[in-house]
Amino acid sequence: MGTRKPEDIRSIALISHGGAGKTTLNEAFLFDAGLISRMGRVEDKNTVSDFDSEEQKRGISISTSLSTVPYKDKTFYILDTPGFADFVGEQRCAMRVADGALVLVNATSGVEVQTHNVWEFAETFETPAIFFISKLDRENTDFDNVVADIQENISDKAVPLYLPVGSQQNFKGLVNVLTGKAYMYKGDGSKEFTEGEAPADMADAIASARETLIERAVEADDELMMRYLDGEELSIDELLGVLRKAVCARALFPIIPGSGTLNIGVVQLMDMISDYMPSPKDMLHRAALNGDEVVNIPPDENAKFLAFVFKVMVDPYVGKLSFVKVFSGKLTSDQTVYNVNEETEERISTFRFMRGKDSTEGKEIILGDIVAIPKLESTIAGDTLGMKGETLKFRPIKFPKPVYSVAVFPKSRADEDKLGNAITKMLKEDRTLSYEKNPETNDAVLSGMGDMHLDIVLSKIKERYKVDLETRTPKVPYRETIKKKASAQGKHKKQSGGRGQYGDVWFELAPLDKNAGIEFIDRIVGGAVPKNYIPAAEKGLREAAARGYLAGYPATDFSCAIFDGSYHDVDSSEMAFKIAASIAFKKCMEQANPVLMEPVMNVEVTVPEDCLGDVMGDFNSRRGRIMGIDSEGKLQIVKAQCPLSEMFRYAIILRSMTSGRGSFSMEYSHYEEVPGDIAKKVIEQAAQERKDEEE
Repeated sequence: MGTRKPEDIRSIALISHGGAGKTTLNEAFLFDAGLISRMGRVEDKNTVSDFDSEEQKRGISISTSLSTVPYKDKTFYILDTPGFADFVGEQRCAMRVADGALVLVNATSGVEVQTHNVWEFAETFETPAIFFISKLDRENTDFDNVVADIQENISDKAVPLYLPVGSQQNFKGLVNVLTGKAYMYKGDGSKEFTEGEAPADMADAIASARETLIERAVEADDELMMRYLDGEELSIDELLGVLRKAVCARALFPIIPGSGTLNIGVVQLMDMISDYMPSPKDMLHRAALNGDEVVNIPPDENAKFLAFVFKVMVDPYVGKLSFVKVFSGKLTSDQTVYNVNEETEERISTFRFMRGKDSTEGKEIILGDIVAIPKLESTIAGDTLGMKGETLKFRPIKFPKPVYSVAVFPKSRADEDKLGNAITKMLKEDRTLSYEKNPETNDAVLSGMGDMHLDIVLSKIKERYKVDLETRTPKVPYRETIKKKASAQGKHKKQSGGRGQYGDVWFELAPLDKNAGIEFIDRIVGGAVPKNYIPAAEKGLREAAARGYLAGYPATDFSCAIFDGSYHDVDSSEMAFKIAASIAFKKCMEQANPVLMEPVMNVEVTVPEDCLGDVMGDFNSRRGRIMGIDSEGKLQIVKAQCPLSEMFRYAIILRSMTSGRGSFSMEYSHYEEVPGDIAKKVIEQAAQERKDEEE
């Protein structure tokens, strides 16, 4: 990389609902900047940013790709993010480090569910944004309708800076409403255009849009606003200056029409990024933590070096790459950096300025740079890099909780031996993944953001680490409990020559509140059971409860009082009392009206209004309860509770019901009793599984 200054850097995240044209627009950026000789196409599997084999196979982006784009006197770092909800972690990581957002809205469909979701990231991180209305060359598109949609459902601070010339098949160019200049394209995908005066029949539309834009822009400058309200004519230079100020302050979100495929409006968009989007030095102080104390880090290229690792990936040729954003200072290669989170030092040999899978090497990084660093072995996404002795840490990235799970098991012993290493590496690369061995069901459960997400993860594990995994629906971690008191004797007596076995206890079981666990109470008086055997009786009870009574699931939320029993001076032992306790537990359970309990989840589903009826009806069929419905623009947010057993394939069902326009999140709420007919099936299935195992 050549010489650059922080004030000339622009880092931009391309965000949208899936299919809005982010990857195509990234191709146009690269082409118009002279970095590629022809634009690739997603359908031809030859774009710069969709280089992963899974992306090419599926025709969608599945991870954030970084392109370093020198443009005029600026350096753009373009983060092309996936648009599908399964890859929300990639979107969140990109938005964490981008100084600006480019929000694409598909002119054929307007604001969609994922448009809302990614906009929430822009709001959370207070990111300045530009809206690019894409695919205006398609049939059944209307620029004004999409603008109204954005203003109504995203932000009323979004206003056009450019208007389209022509529409649909006749979309040929655009007009800057401030300057009145028109830019007419050939429409053949080249970046060539002619500059001239706006069409006369657009005069009224331009005047109206200009007035709206100026009214919004001058709100960022009190002096200009007063002059404007007093009727004074503001100069073009003043307007362009206050426009940048308004964009950086999020007082205004300019809208530009275009077509990535035809390369219409892309040069003007790049000029907007250059002229109006903030540099790293324009951004507010970044908050870091020094223990529990919040410390503001000013964007100063001469201060101490601090960088944030927002993404980790494994390149088949280079190995591990850690993607970092420099928030303070500068760093040269062949230095040692300190990972504040891991408290380890790592040597840096070079920096890679990425362009998809390709890169150029550099020897220095400065404030605002976004680069990949090879072979930082102890580093994961969310880590802070500094110099030895650094204590400041940037806040970690908050990832959403997984919503889709599968039980995984290796196909062979060889796969089993390699599984742990493969999973560990995938978890470091993808922080929206989780993996755990459920102690209640003994399932090894892999969880993520959707079926497509996990399908891709399993493909990567097979391709990279040669581990072949089979999957099935995870077992539900049911529990058992009781509904009434019961008491019973458990007596274990065995005599077969020599020392015998003798243990005798009386238990009383009683229901407790939810989440109370097991409470063991010693009510023995008079030494009926010696004190040294009480712990054995308790251990026997807890071990028996862990094995369950109805279907082999852990019994919980009850008290057990040992109130009587007997012993033998010679034959009694800890083992005998453990066995006696197990017998007493089973006899008590027979009488205590045992029931099966299932986990219930809090679920929040976001769908277009026309899908609301289907979603509500589907929840009713899943034994769900609708807890409330909120509106957010033209989207409906359904809040419900539903048994976990009914939610394992919900990601697939919701995608089918909404044609991919819905999203959901869920988290554990509580356990409640399983209805009798369903409990009967679960118990019968558990009995059959035990029988099969014995055979």
